[in-house]
Amino acid sequence: MRVLLVLAHPLPESYAASVARTVRETLQAGGHAVDLLDLYAEDFDPRLTEKERRGYFDSPYDTSEVAGLVERLKAADALMLVFPQWWFNLPAALKGFFDRVFAPGVAFRHDKTGGRIVPQLTNIRHFWVFTTTGSPWWVVKLYMGDPVRRQMRRGIAIFCNRKVRFRMLALHDMDRATDDKRRRHLERVRTALQTLQ
Repeated sequence: MRVLLVLAHPLPESYAASVARTVRETLQAGGHAVDLLDLYAEDFDPRLTEKERRGYFDSPYDTSEVAGLVERLKAADALMLVFPQWWFNLPAALKGFFDRVFAPGVAFRHDKTGGRIVPQLTNIRHFWVFTTTGSPWWVVKLYMGDPVRRQMRRGIAIFCNRKVRFRMLALHDMDRATDDKRRRHLERVRTALQTLQ
């Protein structure tokens, strides 16, 4: 299986980077091909341009400014995202990745008759998220309603491929996590990935 692994963290020594490294090594050991897209290292500009926004409903939509990323996404069988949650949301770099690369004609097409969108990212069979939160699980899930999980699953993954297999692994309370807790989470990541087919 070919996996597009997207890392969204500005620090190369971050825990997110160690999660991405664990994901990559585990997948490669299992015989999968991994294309690592480090949004910060590749200097990805998350800002939707004026040209992109003005042409959003054009058919075909012009993806020329992100053509290389579109090719990498279309070549993948699985999409895996690694990022921290900041303010119960995605880092801006990752939000911009969705805004610019998950574009009309790539991830979906507009249904002219009803205003709905029609999923087009059928090559992506698995959509996995590996994330951390600074808050305890009960704040994320009970108080905030787990907004990132809802956004990733309901607002992006399913809209791009209704049959996609979604999974999310989160390490909560990251700001107070011990080294042992972090190691155990990496082991949980390895174990989960070994089930991927």
